[in-house]
Amino acid sequence: MEKHIDSLKKAIKNIQIADHITYVTYPLMKDKRLLLKALDNIYNSILYTINSILQHDYLWKKIQLYQDPKSNFQIFKEKCSPRFKITEQEIKQILEILSTVKKHKKSPLEFQRKEKVVIMSENLKTKIIDIETIKNYLATTKYLLKKANYGMQHNR
Repeated sequence: MEKHIDSLKKAIKNIQIADHITYVTYPLMKDKRLLLKALDNIYNSILYTINSILQHDYLWKKIQLYQDPKSNFQIFKEKCSPRFKITEQEIKQILEILSTVKKHKKSPLEFQRKEKVVIMSENLKTKIIDIETIKNYLATTKYLLKKANYGMQHNR
């Protein structure tokens, strides 16, 4: 099976898990760890989707790929996203999600305040995650996945 199809399937699986956590499990349990788990699944889905797009365009010889993930993301931004009709605003949202997860992974302290998770960075800046943030990230990721799927069927 082609790598880009496999990556797309993994992206779909991760987004389904995030969706279920967000709309079914979290409302029942109200556990902050579920918000972070949904965020991780959204993050994985985005990475698999971007990877799938890059692999697809590489397969059709539209781009060159490198060992460096930053270079590949730059290629995604500059060459792939216009072809897949991914807007600058969506790229900003993707970068925000990636940055939030990076902060979460490096965070020395996270705590729950009411219905929110507060992620504190080493320089004491905070990032607040709540269910609305997760729903917003989820919608962006689903839309990205839809564009990737459509683009792969129509961009050859």
